[in-house]
Amino acid sequence: MKIFKPFRIFFRNIWKIIDRRIVVPITKVVLWISDSFKASSKKIERWLSKTNTLLFLSLFMAIIVFVVIDQKILLFSENSAEILKEQPVRATYNEEAYVVEGLPKKVDVTLIGRKADLYFAKQSPSQDITVDLSDLKPGMHKVNIKYNQILPSIEYKVNPSVATVMIYPKVSETRTLDTDILNQDSLDSKLVLKSVNLDTDKVVIKGAEHRLKEVSTVKALVDIEDLVSQEEGTVELNDIPLKAYDKNGDSVNVEIVPSKVSADITIDSPSKELPIRVIPNGEISFGYAISEITTNESRVTVYGSESALDKLRYVPVYIDVKDLNTDRQYKQEIKRPVGVRSMSVNNITINVKLGKSVDKEVNDVSIEYRNLSDEYTVQGLSAADTKVSVVLKGVNTVLDTIKTEDITAYLDLDGYTEGEHEVPVEVEGEDVRIQYIPKTKKVKIKIVKK
Repeated sequence: MKIFKPFRIFFRNIWKIIDRRIVVPITKVVLWISDSFKASSKKIERWLSKTNTLLFLSLFMAIIVFVVIDQKILLFSENSAEILKEQPVRATYNEEAYVVEGLPKKVDVTLIGRKADLYFAKQSPSQDITVDLSDLKPGMHKVNIKYNQILPSIEYKVNPSVATVMIYPKVSETRTLDTDILNQDSLDSKLVLKSVNLDTDKVVIKGAEHRLKEVSTVKALVDIEDLVSQEEGTVELNDIPLKAYDKNGDSVNVEIVPSKVSADITIDSPSKELPIRVIPNGEISFGYAISEITTNESRVTVYGSESALDKLRYVPVYIDVKDLNTDRQYKQEIKRPVGVRSMSVNNITINVKLGKSVDKEVNDVSIEYRNLSDEYTVQGLSAADTKVSVVLKGVNTVLDTIKTEDITAYLDLDGYTEGEHEVPVEVEGEDVRIQYIPKTKKVKIKIVKK
């Protein structure tokens, strides 16, 4: 029977201790004595064969065994206590119809009794900690937490021993499933996650009504690190866990059906070849201008999302030319534009040559309007407010190639609303070797609703 198994194990362990610590050492001593006196082995055999010798040896061994067992009995008969930490609590109730809140998931159990009984209690197969809620209806209840054990000689204390629980009717709602991508940076820098197609876009959440009201979104947590293959193409990812969140992004404890979903993950590698554009920052020393900018690399292939690549016309590289008065070479790192994950070129060497600066004036450059809300239209208050003259500073060989259409004058109307305004004029051009200065600093405009 199973109930006697711990006793058999106990006495088997006692015999192993006696055999290992008493019988075997005595046998070794006898053999050693025998080997030491080989010359008179017959005398030793006669001595060992005597009744008195065997009687004394047996008596000696009996005393040793008695002392050992007596000590073990004393040890195991003493009262002691042992704490079982963080024992799981199992509740019995109708999980399809009700939700229980307030019941601790784990408790500590203190066992008090003789050490032998504590040993058997720990070895026993039944150590469940249970709470029976099967006869309780929705509402608040105080319930006892019990420890199931087979030895009545053991006294136990559960901490906490009583819990105040709330029982709610379980309700359900259908929600739209969103996707949350985890560890996207683990993808190869030349790859992007193009799409995630879940096998379902609806889930059912179950729980107490007040908990369901807290749920703002339910997300499928797609972990890119779980992909078996990270190559271009479509792969299937199974057993994607689902989680519910409130409006603050905190997890909400509700049941989600199904608890896991599958998805087809499409990985792509969009790329685009773009020119490298060197942009000087700062004012060169008086009397000087840039005559030539050359680089060891003129184009770069960039990898990233299609939406990010569509916005890029070039990759900018900024150099500091403040107070520059002689030719200079720059070794510059190319910073990745927003949305770009990888580039074929990461560093560039730039050579800048200077020449004598001269001025050139370009007249009748039309003014453009930028960042104006679609509900408005704009017009200059006079003809002088629709065009400006621009002073160009650079070397002769560069200025001679510039045309009026190469220059753009504009007003940044971000934030402007209906009415008359005086707005600063800004000027830019395609050739970064030239400094563009508007002669008219501000113009007057009128903004009206369409």
